[in-house]
Amino acid sequence: MIMRKIIYTLGLLLAFTACTDLDDDLTDKIPFDKFPENEEQAALMIVPVYKPMQDFIDWGGWWFCQELTSDEVVCPTRHTDWDDGGKWRVLYQHAWDNKTEAVTAMWSRFYKGIVEANRLIEIFEPNASEPAVAANVAKLKIMRAYYYYLLIDNYGDVPFVTSFSKAEEQPSKTPKAFIFQSIVNEVNESIPHLNSSVSKTAVTKGMAFSLLAKLYLNAQVYAGVTRWDSAEMACDSVIALGSYSLESDPMAPFVTNNTNSPENIFTIPYDEDTYTGFNLHMRTLHYNNNLTFNMPVGPWNGFAVTEQHYNTYSSNDKRKVGYFMVGQQFTAANQPITDAVAGSPLIFNPRIPSLVMDATLTPQEIRMSGARVKKFEIKMGAKDNLSNDFPIFRLGDIYLMKSEARVRQGLNGDSWLNEIRLRAGLTGITGATLDDILAERGRELFWEAHRRQDLIRFGKFNQGWWEKTASDASRRTFPIPQWVIDSNPNLAK
Repeated sequence: MIMRKIIYTLGLLLAFTACTDLDDDLTDKIPFDKFPENEEQAALMIVPVYKPMQDFIDWGGWWFCQELTSDEVVCPTRHTDWDDGGKWRVLYQHAWDNKTEAVTAMWSRFYKGIVEANRLIEIFEPNASEPAVAANVAKLKIMRAYYYYLLIDNYGDVPFVTSFSKAEEQPSKTPKAFIFQSIVNEVNESIPHLNSSVSKTAVTKGMAFSLLAKLYLNAQVYAGVTRWDSAEMACDSVIALGSYSLESDPMAPFVTNNTNSPENIFTIPYDEDTYTGFNLHMRTLHYNNNLTFNMPVGPWNGFAVTEQHYNTYSSNDKRKVGYFMVGQQFTAANQPITDAVAGSPLIFNPRIPSLVMDATLTPQEIRMSGARVKKFEIKMGAKDNLSNDFPIFRLGDIYLMKSEARVRQGLNGDSWLNEIRLRAGLTGITGATLDDILAERGRELFWEAHRRQDLIRFGKFNQGWWEKTASDASRRTFPIPQWVIDSNPNLAK
């Protein structure tokens, strides 16, 4: 834990230097015959490539675009609160454009990671005969592939730049099918250079195989081909490592200081003081829920689970109690909380009357509607940022992907699906269908930024749901931001 914090603190300094002077040649300051002297030092040198992920959950836009565009999370306007020019509503109703804040924010984070990877690859690659350096090059290429995976997933055809010093000033778009095959090849070629490390916050074999599983599972969306067998084999490769195991408690991967959870494969590390950016609890908890957790700050009373998704959990599902807050709310001392503005007890009702709740509704409806989310543990005394790491890949998802890949091949996927269901306190399914798997993915992976991608892969993203009419197929990707097109007209084509 201490080593991780040191690496990330120093890494932020390296990232700051890189961002302020990209022409700076690190080889002038870190001679390769003296540095890295060990794997820890080698890992430290590539920390800047991970830095853009810190923004994914908050103002970087990625989490918002994956969850608020789906059928499971909503940010309703609560009278004068949370309208914000409609920027949350247009995501939910699939009415965004190339100036919508979350849509424009993702682009720069993804390409910042790619620029860092390209820059560092050019520094390291000439010295790749050293094992530690070769491993770094492999990790950098896999992280570059990860960012390109996010780009084709969210934007479709994008510029494909793999050089730093020779990069075009105004590149054109590359078809996403070409990018897909290129990054699949690069990940496969890079894996043999990785050691057996099981770090949760850096590239490992487990992370690389998980990335391949995601790419193969979505190959039909990205490249118009099916790779279900390859997706299953990638899942098998993660499982065969023997480095990960399913937690017995479905809430265990999300506790405070969850760095050592054996289920988590690749995570974004957060810390309430030094590596901030994880504040979803502030966005969902009621203003007075600070009393529930003895918080020194007041939450913002916004995001909620949609009633339709909340109702997909049966009463005996452990996740229903673990993920959500409904009914009368209490202080840490178990005293009922009152909403003074509404003049009544604070009671969360899963029903949300409308996406825009105006003054025609009661204060109780406006301020208390919607079940709130506590999936990631909110510790007593929690600040406005949590110290829970956010899982990008975890074994529970690998099991569900394997189940899906098997069913899509006409095989039986029950055993892998039922591992997840039984842990949640549910009975197993016999002859699981794709609908069963999508429903279970929705329940298990809620709030973890998987839902948009899943709905697209299952052909349901453009359907209508509560307060959202059916949308056009073009909405399966986001438009390239206007500010990007203004700087590079080639991308308007």
